[in-house]
Amino acid sequence: MATLGENIIGNSGLPPFFKVANADTVGIDAPQNRKGDALRTWVRSLSGFQKEALIRSAKTGDTWRLVSDEGPYLNGHDAAPCPLAFLSSGMVASFMNEILALAKLQGIEIRKLKLIQDNYYTMQGSMMKRTMIGGAENIDLQVEIDCDLNDAALNEFLINATYASPLNGLMRGQLESLFKLGKNGQELPTAKVAELDGALFPDPGNHFAKSIPSPAELTLMQPVGKTPKKDVVKGTTAGGSSLSDEQDRRLNIGAVAVLREDGIKDIQQMQYSPYGTSFRFLSSEDGRAPDANTLISAGIGFCFMTQFGRFVSMLNLDLPDYRIVQDTHFSLGGASGGTGKAGEADPIETHVYLETGESDETAQEMLDISEQTCFLHAFCRTDLKTKLQVKRV
Repeated sequence: MATLGENIIGNSGLPPFFKVANADTVGIDAPQNRKGDALRTWVRSLSGFQKEALIRSAKTGDTWRLVSDEGPYLNGHDAAPCPLAFLSSGMVASFMNEILALAKLQGIEIRKLKLIQDNYYTMQGSMMKRTMIGGAENIDLQVEIDCDLNDAALNEFLINATYASPLNGLMRGQLESLFKLGKNGQELPTAKVAELDGALFPDPGNHFAKSIPSPAELTLMQPVGKTPKKDVVKGTTAGGSSLSDEQDRRLNIGAVAVLREDGIKDIQQMQYSPYGTSFRFLSSEDGRAPDANTLISAGIGFCFMTQFGRFVSMLNLDLPDYRIVQDTHFSLGGASGGTGKAGEADPIETHVYLETGESDETAQEMLDISEQTCFLHAFCRTDLKTKLQVKRV
């Protein structure tokens, strides 16, 4: 199958990631901050599986522009990280935030720290029969650390730190995401997915194009090269494999995080299955690079958008343009925010805008199937645990 769409990201001349200098002019605002941080994420389809997101945080006031692409498994251009890379990178950054903050609160000296994380997802069923469903599995986290805590105390410390992550709120329990649907400028009721109370937000349309990059000293994201290979149960490597009708596969996206001397987290995303390119992310909570909640929110939005593109391309449906506005609500970190509590989150709230010549019923089905096959909405509706392994270095 030929590559889908032109390489707009690669040919744009813009840095793939940047802080937006003129968010107010663009027109993106943050949601009301009801828990500690509230992020509004706009995502639009660019071409094929290439997407652009603008994310504004109520806590930081910053707005970031990020882009995502897919590799050969979805006939993409590999011009930017895949959606799941953002969630993994944001998650490992959030874990590191809480480990470092809790150590500071408790007066623990950490001399060396490296986090090696693996996220797992599943895709099973037939798209033609509408039985395809995405799933999420427990997370593996290996902590390589040098500190003076004994084994029992260290294990308890790390468990408490991972629970303190705001992302813990999406992992623990089962959150049903909420949606609003618009088709060609008209609001439609949802069919199977839960409908969000309130009016459909205004469509951001082409406001994305107004964004201007702030001057940057750092390269916030760059390709590293091919991910080191490892055996993955039900893994896939073939071109276009993620577009096959019948699927029974397991995805494995990794992230390896270390702290640089300047306090910025350096994260290498690993694409074990479907096999692909490894990208390096920088993350920081002080505005020098995208913060953890921004990366997490972008990942959820990008993944959901990919499922629209996958469904309509596999069934040859008409959807030339589509966008979402997504709100995420997180508590402050238990350690980094000083709450002393496990992290919390509200259900994801997403407004969907479809431009299509298909019927209202087909537009509703596009939303239903995209939610059903989205790995990260599955992540929210599944009770997940982090399996911890400690290695002293």
